[in-house]
Amino acid sequence: MSDRITVRGIRAVGYHGVYEHERREGQEFVADIELDLSLADAAASDDVADTVHYGELAEQVAAILAGEPADLIETVADRIARAALAFDRVDAVAVTVHKPQAPIVVPFGDVSVTLTRRRENR
Repeated sequence: MSDRITVRGIRAVGYHGVYEHERREGQEFVADIELDLSLADAAASDDVADTVHYGELAEQVAAILAGEPADLIETVADRIARAALAFDRVDAVAVTVHKPQAPIVVPFGDVSVTLTRRRENR
């Protein structure tokens, strides 16, 4: 059984997309992360060292959103998942990357991709 830490709505301006104007002008991207891990140690100790510091992870996610451009938000989501799994306590992560200003010619509310990754060696 695992517990969960969720952070929703991490925002940053990024330059991801297949079109030149997306890479030139940039746009806001939004990420949601859900970490599966045991929080038993943290609950018992009341010590942030026994959990994942979600503020630090959120900063890493924002840096990825604003960082090296990718053609696809699928690639951005994978980068975020890899960063989350770098925390030893994380067993699995679900990442959703939203591109609310995607170049779609019909009215829409949001476009997003969600991926789930598990630590391989557990």
